[in-house]
Amino acid sequence: MSEEVKEESQPKKKGIFGKIKESVDDREEQLAILSTFVRLGILVWSGSILTLAYIKLPPALGIPEQKLDPTFIASVFTGVLATFGVQAGKKASEKSNGNGGVPTQIIRVEQAPLKITTDAPPIKSVLDGELGG
Repeated sequence: MSEEVKEESQPKKKGIFGKIKESVDDREEQLAILSTFVRLGILVWSGSILTLAYIKLPPALGIPEQKLDPTFIASVFTGVLATFGVQAGKKASEKSNGNGGVPTQIIRVEQAPLKITTDAPPIKSVLDGELGG
């Protein structure tokens, strides 16, 4: 009987998900924390693949050199960084793209036909009968 009491008094070890579930009551907050961990995992993975694409490992490790195009991994890396609010810096030449660094707004209209007119006064014509007398 003493062994049963010892087993009940010791709390079970909880993993990281158990601790998160215990500390955060709201289900949406639990999912937000989980999604942050997933994004961090993808960020670390893509950052390490990008790093390995540009460095040469010593031959003592016995890992053969990989020839890969890092374009996809770089897009994943920048996409995940954007979810954290980090944006890649632009060169000075790209910042002043003809508008003097002034923010611009692009309006896209997806309805046709579109008629753009001005507010000029109408032109009187001969057909109106006012010019011929």
